[in-house]
Amino acid sequence: MTAVTPEDAILFLEKDMAEVECHPFVLGNVAVLSRPRAESEGPNQDAAALIPFDEGSGILVVADGVGGMRGGAEASGIAVHELTAALENAAQSGTRLRNAVINGIEAANREIRILGIGAATTLALAEINGTCFRPYHIGDSEIMVVGQRGRLKLQTVSHSPTGYGVESGLIDAHEAIDHEDRHYVSNTIGGPDMRIEIGSEVELAPCDTVLIASDGLFDNLHADEIVEILRAGPLDGAVQAMADLCQRRMDRPSNGHPSKPDDLTIVALRLN
Repeated sequence: MTAVTPEDAILFLEKDMAEVECHPFVLGNVAVLSRPRAESEGPNQDAAALIPFDEGSGILVVADGVGGMRGGAEASGIAVHELTAALENAAQSGTRLRNAVINGIEAANREIRILGIGAATTLALAEINGTCFRPYHIGDSEIMVVGQRGRLKLQTVSHSPTGYGVESGLIDAHEAIDHEDRHYVSNTIGGPDMRIEIGSEVELAPCDTVLIASDGLFDNLHADEIVEILRAGPLDGAVQAMADLCQRRMDRPSNGHPSKPDDLTIVALRLN
């Protein structure tokens, strides 16, 4: 059997996917869907990647090029390429996976700033090592871990005024999704003061689901809606159902439901 290495990475750049793709990854299976905002004149500024480190570990990545700024798609692409290169170098040199992730993010920050056009991207990354998971994130792309029975075991806090407002109890999550400052992001790769938030390692139980997505998901579905969809049925069907519901809300705003047209990328891992 051929050894699994970072050279086996699967990248999703400027994609327009009608249906979910599924791939085996470490001890589970991953479902991916990425597509641009409807009637967008430019490319999908989201990027995603499944990057194995070896047979038992790897990373899942979603990068969302910051809208309204030049080079969003280029910035998100740089992020996933630099992470892939960092893992390839680490595998050859014997460097730890965690160090490789940090090196890749810092390299992406340097390369995006060198562009000199104000480009930036958010990043959400899940390190998977056997049955252990560790989150890394910069910006407002989010990560969730949902148990088989629908318990929300982890949700990252967006680096944004509304994210911090929810964390501090000043506003609730349902108010935040419609807040006028929802689109502001206070931390990006390519920004002058980029910082990497690294979470604690979490032991995943059988059938736990790790979800990583751009804000196209979290601006159109409430967390309890996401959990309810994830807990029912096969993983690929759940990802497709979330994407389809997001698209309906983006296309046809209705009272009582959030609606924000945007690029949408979802990566979900479920342990076997």
